[in-house]
Amino acid sequence: MQMEPIASIRGRVVHGKGLGHTVGMPTANTSLIGSLPLGEGVYASYVYIDGKRYIGVTNIGHRPTVDADDRITVETTIIGFDEDIYGKEIELGIMCFLRPTMKMESLEKVKTQVDIDKARAVDLLG
Repeated sequence: MQMEPIASIRGRVVHGKGLGHTVGMPTANTSLIGSLPLGEGVYASYVYIDGKRYIGVTNIGHRPTVDADDRITVETTIIGFDEDIYGKEIELGIMCFLRPTMKMESLEKVKTQVDIDKARAVDLLG
């Protein structure tokens, strides 16, 4: 069964704080082109880069584990992808809600949860 995205987000990949790299969980931080089309949470997504499609896990919203910033961010862990894409424009097809954003005890706990989210995204989209 082919699913339609619940939202699409376009943007350029920009540098973040680089904290995900420290625990083996790099993310593509996306500066939005246009407005944010949906609420905060963690979503299974398709990521389109240079005409290729990958499965991802996208967090939209605050990052309560790593900072108290009020700024909304869009950051995606791209499954099976390890290339430098800073400055590239990507598109995210947001496919389904996985869970709300949660404050966790450490970045290692975040990575453990993201690994669970990745497996679920692959089950749903792969």
